[in-house]
Amino acid sequence: MDLQKNQPQPEAKLHFLDYWRIIRIRKAIIITVFLITAIIATAVTFILPPSYASTARIKIQPDTVSDISSMGGQGTTAGYDPYFIQTEFEIMQDQQVLGKVVEALNLNEVWGKKYANGETFKTSDTIEFLKHRISLTPVRNTTLIDITVYGEDPNEAANIANAVAEAYRDFRQEQHKQLTMGGIKAMQDDYDEEALKIQTMQANVDALRTNLNVSDTDPNAPAPTPTLTEEELQRLHDLMIDGQASYTKLATQLAELQKLDKDKLRDVLPGISEDGELSTLLSKLHESEQSFVSLTNDYGMANPDVIKVQSEIALLNQQIDDRVDGIMTTLDDNVKSEKASLDFVTSEVQSAKQQDREEDARSQPYWEAKRDLLSKQEFHTLLGAKIEQEKTELDVPKTTMVTIERVAEPGKTPVKPQKTLNIILGIVFGLLVGIGLAFFIEYLDTSVKTIDDVERALQAPVIGVIPQDVGYLLDEGPDSRHAEAYRVLRTNIMFSRKDDKLNTIVVVSAGAGEGKSTTTLNLATVFAQAGNRVLVVDSDLRRPTLHKLLRVGNSLGLTNYLLKQNTLEEVIQTTAVPTLHLMASGKLPNSSMSILNSSQMKDMVAELKRRYDFVFFDSPPILGVSDASVLASEMDMVIQVIQYRRYPQPMNIRAKQSIEKVGGKLIGIVLNNINMSQDESYYYYSGYYHNYYYSRNEDEQEAAARKTSDGENDTAEIKQKY
Repeated sequence: MDLQKNQPQPEAKLHFLDYWRIIRIRKAIIITVFLITAIIATAVTFILPPSYASTARIKIQPDTVSDISSMGGQGTTAGYDPYFIQTEFEIMQDQQVLGKVVEALNLNEVWGKKYANGETFKTSDTIEFLKHRISLTPVRNTTLIDITVYGEDPNEAANIANAVAEAYRDFRQEQHKQLTMGGIKAMQDDYDEEALKIQTMQANVDALRTNLNVSDTDPNAPAPTPTLTEEELQRLHDLMIDGQASYTKLATQLAELQKLDKDKLRDVLPGISEDGELSTLLSKLHESEQSFVSLTNDYGMANPDVIKVQSEIALLNQQIDDRVDGIMTTLDDNVKSEKASLDFVTSEVQSAKQQDREEDARSQPYWEAKRDLLSKQEFHTLLGAKIEQEKTELDVPKTTMVTIERVAEPGKTPVKPQKTLNIILGIVFGLLVGIGLAFFIEYLDTSVKTIDDVERALQAPVIGVIPQDVGYLLDEGPDSRHAEAYRVLRTNIMFSRKDDKLNTIVVVSAGAGEGKSTTTLNLATVFAQAGNRVLVVDSDLRRPTLHKLLRVGNSLGLTNYLLKQNTLEEVIQTTAVPTLHLMASGKLPNSSMSILNSSQMKDMVAELKRRYDFVFFDSPPILGVSDASVLASEMDMVIQVIQYRRYPQPMNIRAKQSIEKVGGKLIGIVLNNINMSQDESYYYYSGYYHNYYYSRNEDEQEAAARKTSDGENDTAEIKQKY
């Protein structure tokens, strides 16, 4: 027993057959819920009026960020908004849109006559009623929205769908118009404010021009007019470049010539300076020198012609030298003239720039103020033009925020209720609810359901399984189909005995009504039918029942013997089975509350063990009174009866613990009142017996019964020998 206590309880796992068993057992609940749900779904489906659907499709665009377009003429669009479609759904179902629909279609009166016996609806009630008829669905990956309206009248549904689309479109346009008008008003305010600023700035500019004595003939000029125009300044700049180049060239040439002597200059100057006179003199000098050479070959130096030629040569040399000096002087004058011209142009340019810089520095406040004024005037002009443009385009929106892509048409066939689908869903839902409820009830039911439940929770073997609606074997006879269950129990008891002297058995249960009295009587009957001398003692003193089952009196019994009022022979009664005797409980006097715990009781048990092969004691519920615990402590063997699906497992566990606390020798558990037809896990306990015994004729059954009886007697004899 201690080893069984210390063994860990195996983990409970549900097999597919366990689920099927629950469904079979709870099939009444499942079928009831299934039928109720299916009937309700079918009835509601046929009661509901037919409903038609009409769908209008619109295309929507998000608003621009600003109320009006920019100065460039293009509006600024908003970035991606993941909540845009959902936001517009809420707007479409808002009072400011649906209120227009109610007003346009006069739904307050129309629906009041139809649904309120002519009483006009309130707008708020109509809108709420209308919301339940509208379904808004976005078309995937587009900006299209389907507006579907359901109603009993297909024409009314189509009109409402189109009215919602138009009301939403008008709302968006009106909203855009109001925003644009607000933007125009804001721009007009800025325009007037800028005009005042321009007047102030103009007065400041005029004052600066007078105070600074600025000469400004061009009202649109942003800066003072320079002394030299761009063309003049460019021309003088070109002259400076050309003069600088010419001066450099002449100065370089003059410096090279000044390094040469006069004879060398005579050869060089004709190629540099185009001087005809110098060339003529050089030509004459050449001719004179040739004449001199020719004359000196014929005449002497004193010859007048020679002297004349010498005089001409001297004169020509003097003239040439003078001419060379004159050319050099001219070249020097040209260099100086170029230098003076270059200096003049450079001075003029620098003077003009200096004058402009001085003028700019002096009039700078004026020109800065004037530039700000011109910029402000330009912006003011653009702002005025923008205001006029927005006013012109106010009634002609540049972007259509809502476009009706498809107008709703009246539906031709009803879309609700979908009878086939509703009935199928009702059937499926009812089946699921029924199964779920069955499993939920099964989950709440902690009573004993299977042999595994008992052995896992109580850590005790199941030695017998009794079918449902078992009668009394005394009435049904030895061939009763229920007798085999008790024969199996008898066999298990016989093999559970460790000693043949252990022959007193008490049958207990945790609560009342678990069938312990029936089990006691039928088990005793089976033992008696096998040839054993058996005594049944009704020790349930408070609610005795065995005398009623056996149809005998209860005037004398256990209490009479324990009180020493009668002998055993006087209190023991016979039954229809010769080897089966009964000791009724007898009358319970007030002074016998602890009579079962007396020495007289122990002496009686010892005497009965000597007289009978087996003695069975029926007891009260072990958790109700102490009598059962006393009996469990005095008997050789204890059998605990547990009725199928009656009491929770903790109650049965406490009953077993009560037996063990008083030292009772529990040999096993008997599961009682099992519904074999519903619970397949118990089928082999009864199905085999029924098929084996009742599928044969009467002669075969009698022969098998005699063989079984002989085998049992042989088994008893073998046990007695050993």
